[in-house]
Amino acid sequence: MTFNGLWKVDRSENYDKFMEIMGVNIVKRKLAAHDGLKINIQQDGNSFVVKESSSFRSIDIPFTLGTEFEYSLADGTELVGAWTMEGDNLVGTFKRKDNGNALKTRREIVGDELVQTYLYEGVEAKRIFKRC
Repeated sequence: MTFNGLWKVDRSENYDKFMEIMGVNIVKRKLAAHDGLKINIQQDGNSFVVKESSSFRSIDIPFTLGTEFEYSLADGTELVGAWTMEGDNLVGTFKRKDNGNALKTRREIVGDELVQTYLYEGVEAKRIFKRC
């Protein structure tokens, strides 16, 4: 399955609760619910560049599968971790720098959609993207 291309968020499931558990304040949660996030994924072998653009920010996130890197979420939460491939899925395993808690992320193609699943402190959320 190819992740390459431009994707725009279409809908979310349990995203507000996930952000609440992550410690995101209510004002930022309300804004994030309508952030219009677009992600442009480009893969070259084991190297990826993910370009995120939303009402909050635009950022390029280069990474190589299996190589640890640092990343800051839009709310400023700092993470360290790595992406790997499990079958056709991109799986991210990260730790928060502030408290050491684990954040798991999975990107998978389901039909014609990109489903991004988050798991933090037992709370699962999804953001579902459509190709642009």
